[in-house]
Amino acid sequence: MFVLRRTPEMIEALRGLTSQLADPASEAPQQPAYAGGELRAINPEVAVMVGICTHLGCSPQFRPEVAAADLGADWVGGYFCPCHGSKFDLAGRVYKSVPAPTNMVVPPHTYESENVIIIGVDQEAA
Repeated sequence: MFVLRRTPEMIEALRGLTSQLADPASEAPQQPAYAGGELRAINPEVAVMVGICTHLGCSPQFRPEVAAADLGADWVGGYFCPCHGSKFDLAGRVYKSVPAPTNMVVPPHTYESENVIIIGVDQEAA
């Protein structure tokens, strides 16, 4: 499971990636309805996703560095799958032209408090 607290800079960077992503609006059902859209989160500052590549089930690496030499000058941070080269942004949205067919899965979850997330329980059922 990946849980990431995103900075305002990270959130802003996500907004400029639309043309590079396969499903920028998260239209494929890889997340609960309450975690849809470009940020794929209940709380914009916190991303919760299953840490498994949607290609063949490898575990992507968290690569927060901007313009990483091996990922390109336009890389703004995200997740890189070393098995076959799939790339995902900081919301788990998949880039175009990579092996992974869909965004990473956002599991059902809810907040018990500001700092406690319950994973596996739908917000709507809590």
